[in-house]
Amino acid sequence: RREDKAEEAELGKPGQLAFLQRQFQVAQRRERVLAATYAECERITALYAKTFALGTSFMSRRKRTAVWAIYVWCRRTDDLVDGPRVEQRSESLRDVLAAWERRLDDVFAGRAHDALDLALVDTIARFPAMDPQPFRDMIAGMLMDVEQDRFPTFDDLYLYCYRVAGTVGLMTLPVMGSADGSDETLMQARESALSLGVALQLTNILRDVGEDRLRGRIYLPLEDLERFGYSEADLMNCVLDSRYKRLMAFQVERAREYFRKAERGIELLSADARLPVRASLDMYRRILDVLEQNGYDNFNKRAYVSKNQKISMLPVCWMRAQPRHSIPFRLANAFFPADT
Repeated sequence: RREDKAEEAELGKPGQLAFLQRQFQVAQRRERVLAATYAECERITALYAKTFALGTSFMSRRKRTAVWAIYVWCRRTDDLVDGPRVEQRSESLRDVLAAWERRLDDVFAGRAHDALDLALVDTIARFPAMDPQPFRDMIAGMLMDVEQDRFPTFDDLYLYCYRVAGTVGLMTLPVMGSADGSDETLMQARESALSLGVALQLTNILRDVGEDRLRGRIYLPLEDLERFGYSEADLMNCVLDSRYKRLMAFQVERAREYFRKAERGIELLSADARLPVRASLDMYRRILDVLEQNGYDNFNKRAYVSKNQKISMLPVCWMRAQPRHSIPFRLANAFFPADT
């Protein structure tokens, strides 16, 4: 046809062919850079978040690369207020974080400042339901971590936990997807996603009481210390007595309640996301069991779950990740009951 011949003639022009060739080369370079960048995101995730990385290994490549990109952004955000910068004045850190938030706006607008930004730009393009607000809230949480070394009430601590960890659940939820593919089901899963992040952070806090003490920080709510007749001075002097053990038992039960809230939403997630989330939940919750087995001594002993222990948990994690009325799920509940 006349129109087809005209189009072929236009494409046959040397200038047009050169333009198309350049575009093709740019696309090829971008794909090479993205592949290398995602590989670096995988390396960083495996280095700093072993349980998290193990969970992502059960996702499709499309989803796990996205989760790696999100984790690396969170890690870089945390690094802004870690190390030498912690000694800076909060006003200076406010400027640093404000610049980082402007950079976040660029990323959500499709503009990358470096290769690691490019991974998140690509992730947002692939999962357009991602919301910038949880990312902004995490930045606000970083400032809390610098300016606040005590938390008077659990409400204060909850806000901190939401900002630095609950936000991660909301960031990754669009990547996980819903069981029926609907936005409505995804919205129903938000509370559980947020609860998982809070549960993980509460567990970190209980595991790291001794380390945080050395930095002059107390994350346990001061109202809870007062409730059990345990003072800040007691904590700084590593007093491990019946008061402290009752205090720890109370904190452990609170963390477990958030894990329970989190697991109620697993069945709302897409099938290929359930095992990664279930495995991360069960493996992290196991830290609380180890803390109990250590006699609540988080001053001298670090509660952790070894790699071999994590691997041995995977079959039961798989069973618990199956539909609630399935035989594997029922068998897991009968013979390997989770925390109730």
